Amino acid sequence: MKVVWNADNGRYADNPRALHEAWTGRGDDGVEHVWLASSRQAATFPPGVATVPIGTPQAVAALEAADVLVSNTHVQLDRWRKRPGATYLQTWHGTPLKRIHRDAAHQPPDDVMALLDDDIARWDLLVTPSAEGTRLLRAAFAYEGRVLETGYPRNDVLSAPDREARRARVRSGLGLAEGTTAVLYAPTYRDDEAVPGVDAPLGLDVGALAARLGDDAVVLLRLHHYMGHQSRPASQGRVQDVAGYPDISDLYLAADVLVTDYSSSMFDFAVTGKPVVVFAYDLEHYRDRLRGFTFDLEAEAPGPVLLDQEALTAALLDLPAVAAAHAGRYARFVERFCALEDGRASERVLDALLGDLPRG
Repeated sequence: MKVVWNADNGRYADNPRALHEAWTGRGDDGVEHVWLASSRQAATFPPGVATVPIGTPQAVAALEAADVLVSNTHVQLDRWRKRPGATYLQTWHGTPLKRIHRDAAHQPPDDVMALLDDDIARWDLLVTPSAEGTRLLRAAFAYEGRVLETGYPRNDVLSAPDREARRARVRSGLGLAEGTTAVLYAPTYRDDEAVPGVDAPLGLDVGALAARLGDDAVVLLRLHHYMGHQSRPASQGRVQDVAGYPDISDLYLAADVLVTDYSSSMFDFAVTGKPVVVFAYDLEHYRDRLRGFTFDLEAEAPGPVLLDQEALTAALLDLPAVAAAHAGRYARFVERFCALEDGRASERVLDALLGDLPRG
């Protein structure tokens, strides 16, 4: 059996990473695992993990020979034909707050959209994190195929028995002293800024924020991987650039609060039960012109939705009050979007997938 893996067009990350680790941890013999790897990410793959360069004839050959393809996004960089009898497991990469595919206000050119639709037509199984996630993803992609409503494999570590020990290891590796409040800032990208050469202001003065929060706080800056060109402060003192950290789930464990905007990180971080603060400095532009939302963010977010840095700073300086004031909304959000996140999603996905595959 040959399994080809893809995450974020060539990274070792996300739901595919969690499933790959769970699958190989079972010790199945006779299975060949191959990852599509971008040139910039090839060195970050663990030793012993086989890779082929994405966007090359080798990648096309691997895809067309695959018995199983597991991906968390559209496989569009390689023009390939799915082998008869092959299974394409699409995990996607988050519950959509922002509108996606044909639901989005901002859409790619027609020829690109046609490639995306062709990819969707090849999906055999779609992994979703919740009943609400199923509804949103089916609608966005006009997908009528089989769904595995299991929770997200990438979130298993957030509920694992060793999560506190893992948190301690990650914090130690980041140099976070005992008692330090770690503020994880993880914004999404903007379609009109996610182009190299385009001016993309950060939207948050992280240095000023860290200074206001004081010596007992550190800001962990995790920009979206589409925004490698975005200007940012150098890591120093109480600001750390963690964009290159391999697994954001580890950062969720290490952090004490998440600051995000319209990213699906809020759905994952809510599994931890720790505070979420939404910093929506360009709310009207993003909501009304750029993307649009699948629900009322201001009314249904798991924490306060703040429009300016002063309000954000005040909230972070009094997190117990913020958590108490939004406890009801947080609980409703978790029930709606995170009820399946019990640490066993990978197990459920693999049981379903492997139960469907012919065994030679």
